[in-house]
Amino acid sequence: MRAGRKKQVLTEKERFIMNLLWENGPMFVRELLEHYPEPRPHFNTVATLVRILEGKGYVSHEVVANSHRFFATVDKKDFQKQGIADVIRNYFNDSYKMAISALVEDDKLTVDELKEIIEYIENKNSHG
Repeated sequence: MRAGRKKQVLTEKERFIMNLLWENGPMFVRELLEHYPEPRPHFNTVATLVRILEGKGYVSHEVVANSHRFFATVDKKDFQKQGIADVIRNYFNDSYKMAISALVEDDKLTVDELKEIIEYIENKNSHG
């Protein structure tokens, strides 16, 4: 995403397209359409969604044989990290501990999963 541009939330349909671009690399709209389940949306609908993503700064294009091939301008991991950071900041007072506690409280995270996370952190810290 371009520096200085305000982050914008993606809709479910926009996230679907972003995932296709992250998984498959640059694609034409007709190629994106091939990945949709039936009933597929209209070509113009997908083209509009891609242009919206381009306007938000998440997608760009290159001209290939009088057509546009679109590609993600932001790395998926960076996008995920930023999304998580935004949720923690906006809903958990910038506290990762509060976020984890909420997951445990809602039975979304088990003791075994927490042990795995602790083991991961300990291994990460011991290997620099």
